[in-house]
Amino acid sequence: MSAARTGDANTPPSSDPRRWWGLVVIALAQLMVVLDATIVQIALPSAQRDLGMSDANRQWVITAYTLAFGGLLLLGGRIADLVGRKRTFVVGLIGFAGASALGGAAAGSGMLFGARALQGVFAAILAPSALSLLATTFTDPRERGKAFGVYGALAGSGSAIGFVVGGVLTEYLDWRWCLYVNVPIAVIAVFGALSLLHDSPGHAGARLDIPGVVLGCGGLVSLVYGFSEAQPRGWSDPLVLALFAAAAVLLAAFVWWQTRAPVPLLPLHVIRERNRAGCFLTMMLAVIGMFGLFLFMTYYLQVILDYSPVKTGLAFLPLTAGIIVGSTQISARLLRRVAPRALMVPGMVLAAAGMVILTRITVHSEYLTEVMPALILMGLGMGLTFMPVFSTATAGVAPQDSGVTSATVNTSQQVGGSIGTALLNTVATTSSTTFIATHLKNPAQRAMIVKEGIVHGYTVAIWVAAGVMLLAGLVAGLMVTAKAPRHGTPAGTPVPEPAS
Repeated sequence: MSAARTGDANTPPSSDPRRWWGLVVIALAQLMVVLDATIVQIALPSAQRDLGMSDANRQWVITAYTLAFGGLLLLGGRIADLVGRKRTFVVGLIGFAGASALGGAAAGSGMLFGARALQGVFAAILAPSALSLLATTFTDPRERGKAFGVYGALAGSGSAIGFVVGGVLTEYLDWRWCLYVNVPIAVIAVFGALSLLHDSPGHAGARLDIPGVVLGCGGLVSLVYGFSEAQPRGWSDPLVLALFAAAAVLLAAFVWWQTRAPVPLLPLHVIRERNRAGCFLTMMLAVIGMFGLFLFMTYYLQVILDYSPVKTGLAFLPLTAGIIVGSTQISARLLRRVAPRALMVPGMVLAAAGMVILTRITVHSEYLTEVMPALILMGLGMGLTFMPVFSTATAGVAPQDSGVTSATVNTSQQVGGSIGTALLNTVATTSSTTFIATHLKNPAQRAMIVKEGIVHGYTVAIWVAAGVMLLAGLVAGLMVTAKAPRHGTPAGTPVPEPAS
C-alpha cells in the first residue's frame, strides 16, 4: 500500500466537505456528556422525593457518575488508541444511551445509582474519542480554530445549558426526562458517526497496560472519591484522609510503572511536554473556579432570590452566550495570529474580574445590574481560555497517543471539578457558620441573619475562586510558550518522542 493511501486511511482528506457535519456529530456527543453533570442536579430534589432517597445517599446520583467518569478516562483514552477512535466513539454513544434509559426507568435509588455509574463508564470511553477525532480531523490552522472554537464553547457552556434544559424538563415534564433526553441525541449521533466520521482502524496486536490500568484508574478513583467525600464529611475525616493517601501511593506507583512498562497506559512524554502540561494545569485550575460559580449561583438564585428551576436555568444564559462568543468569535479567529497564552491569560483575568464583581452580591441584589454583568465577563473569559487549551493540548500528538492525550485533558476537567466542589463548598460552609455565630444576637432576626450568613459564605468562596482563576492565568503565561499555529509546528505534525 502506498504512503499516500496509508495517510488517507489515518487522516481524512481536508477536502472532504462532510467533515463539518462530522463536527456536528462530535459536538452533539460532547454536549451530551458535559450537560449530564448538571442537568441531573436540577432534577435531584424531585428524584429524591420520587425514589425515597435519604439525604445521606442522594449525593451518589452525582458521585457515581463522576467517580466512574473521572477514574476511567485514561483507560477510555487508551482503548480509543488501540481499537480505533470511531469504533469507541460509537460504542460509547450506544452505552451512554442505554445507561441513560436505564436511569430514567429506575424503580429505586440503587437502580439509579448503578445507571449513573454506567453512564460514567461509557462517558469515559466517549469523551476522549470525541476530542481525539476532532484533533485528527481538523489539522489546518484556520479550520482547527473554527472546530475547536465550537468544541470549547460546548465544553465551557454545556454545564450552564444543563441547568436550562434540566429546569425545563423537571418543571414541565418529569425528572426522568433529564436522563431519557440523552437517548434521541445519542441515536442521531450514532447514525451520523457511522456515515460521516473517518478514522484509522486502531493498532493491531497492541496490548493494554493492565498494571497501569489498575494503578492509574485506582489512583484517580481514590482521588475523585476523596474530594467528593470531603464535602459532606470534612477534610480531617479518616475515610477522606485514607482515600487521599491511597491516591498518592497509587499515582506515585503509576508514574514509576509508566517509566518501565513496555506499552504504557500514559506515555510520560505526553505530560512532560511543557505546553501540554501547562494546558492540563490551566484547565484544572479554571474548572475549579468555574464549578464554584455553578455551585453557589444555583443555590443563590433558588434559595436566596427564590427563582424557580426554569428561571434559574435561564439566568445562566448570559454566561453561555459569553462562552460561545469568546470561543467561536474571538479565540477561533485570533488563534491563527497570536500565541495561545495571549488568549488564555486575558481570558482568566476576565473570568477573575467577573468573580470579583460577584463578591458584592447581597440578599437583595438585582440580577440585571449585579449578577448578569459578572456572568457575561466570566463567559467571555472562559471562552477565550478553553478553546486554545483544547487546541494546544492536542496539537502535535502522535496518532497512537491522541486518545490518551484527549483523556488527560478530560481528566484535568474532572479532577478540577471535584476539587472545586469540595474545596469551595467547605470554604463557604465554614465562613457561613462563623458569620452566623458572630452576628446572631436577636433570635427574632434569625432568618435574615442565616440568609446573610449563607451569602457571606458564597462571597468568601468566590474570592478564593477568583484567586484560583488568576493562578490559572499565571500558569498559562509561564508554561504555555507555543507560538501561533501558522508560525509553529503544524497541528497534525507529531512531536517526536524523547529518547529514553
